[in-house]
Amino acid sequence: MAGSPRVICASGDLTDGGAGVRFETTRDGERTPCFAIRFEGKVYAYLNRCAHVGVELDWSPGAFFDDSGLYLLCSTHGAVYEPESGRCAGGPCRGASLIPLPVDERDGQVLLMEGVQHG
Repeated sequence: MAGSPRVICASGDLTDGGAGVRFETTRDGERTPCFAIRFEGKVYAYLNRCAHVGVELDWSPGAFFDDSGLYLLCSTHGAVYEPESGRCAGGPCRGASLIPLPVDERDGQVLLMEGVQHG
């Protein structure tokens, strides 16, 4: 059975290179921390789990970007990720990527599309 899109936040809650929004989803029967960010006008969402070691990335709630606002940064070991792909761009995560989540933005809301069938 297909799920319905779920509202993560209002579109205005995300600014380019600014604070992200934390949320949870269920994966393999467990509540899993996730986050959404905006980069170059587009919204992206990932599991909040470093590809190097499975710790959450943000050093304080919503702090995912480095000081330049160009890369996502794991606060624990300094792994650096490209916001638009989740691909590791430096640090101990080489060759790995964050796990993306399907999101859409419409009617002033950011929606998690997980479980939604597309035709």
